[in-house]
Amino acid sequence: MANLKEIRNRISSVSSTMQITSAMKMVSAAKLKKAQDAITAMRPYAEKLTELIQNLSASLEGDFAGKYTQQREVKKVLVVAITSNRGLCGAFNANVLKQVRALSEIYGQDNVGIFAIGKKANDALHKTNYVIANRSDIYDDLTFDNAAHIAESLTHLFVDGEYDKIELVYNQFKNAATQVVVTEQFLPLAPLESKEVAASSDYIFEPSKEEIVLTLIPKSLKTQLYKAIRDSFASEHGARMTAMHKATDNATDLRNQLKLTYNKARQAAITGEILEIVGGAEALNN
Repeated sequence: MANLKEIRNRISSVSSTMQITSAMKMVSAAKLKKAQDAITAMRPYAEKLTELIQNLSASLEGDFAGKYTQQREVKKVLVVAITSNRGLCGAFNANVLKQVRALSEIYGQDNVGIFAIGKKANDALHKTNYVIANRSDIYDDLTFDNAAHIAESLTHLFVDGEYDKIELVYNQFKNAATQVVVTEQFLPLAPLESKEVAASSDYIFEPSKEEIVLTLIPKSLKTQLYKAIRDSFASEHGARMTAMHKATDNATDLRNQLKLTYNKARQAAITGEILEIVGGAEALNN
């Protein structure tokens, strides 16, 4: 059995770790509230705008349709991997990386380029995949304007023909304990799932369909990317809060077990000392 000093040192170490994980849990909980409010407020607008674009793209003709909706033979695919800059959030990043590697196998690793948003994606994928860019700086100032610059870069890569398809891979926020990895097509614009949806939508274009397309579709793409990053950002704090909560519980259990072991060892040491004293007294009497 370990000596008492060693057990006391382990108890002290586990208690310190428990305080750290508990503090990290509270910090993540505070950040999660703000991030959750942001994505909850934004999601209805983004979903409605996407629905509007899908309906609108179904009626587009000529160059305006081909610029964003052109279905080309898929030879080169760009996967936008949205992860975090920091760890200690359970399987949050690992799940995204797993999905990215699965897409690489489907399309062929030589045909897939990676656009990393987050240090964890860049660090994990640059050794095995072709990472064309790393924009981990987005989390230093997560605003719509900064996300819009990234969306413009992605759009140019598709319009210029460098990539035939662009997909987003990120964690979609459900609640603090649940994050779902989704693969979302960014470009070309996804067609309507049903013709009935298009038939039920009757739009009056003012000033003209072309001007609306040139303005609304790029804005929709920027909003889609910003929503994905916001989703991932809220999911990160939820995953970290959950991971730190579990770590704190595990540390508490371990500390209690060590205290029990310490008490047993201390009791055994005291019993041994008493037996030695009694034995010594008996030897003197004899």
